[in-house]
Amino acid sequence: MPCGRIGPTEWMLLALILVLLFGAARLPEIGRGLGLGIRRFKKAIREPDDEDGDPKRLKDRKED
Repeated sequence: MPCGRIGPTEWMLLALILVLLFGAARLPEIGRGLGLGIRRFKKAIREPDDEDGDPKRLKDRKED
């Protein structure tokens, strides 16, 4: 097997380890939190910086 590729057996083993560590009930909660964190990070990267101090832009963003 080439290095760097994860096959179905490895994915199943990883899933089993996650279930044993966190429990089946907690995995969806962890997934939601991870997804929310990624969305917030991407949004923060896409938004322009407010370092120029333009009050109109700051006001518009607070209303969102």
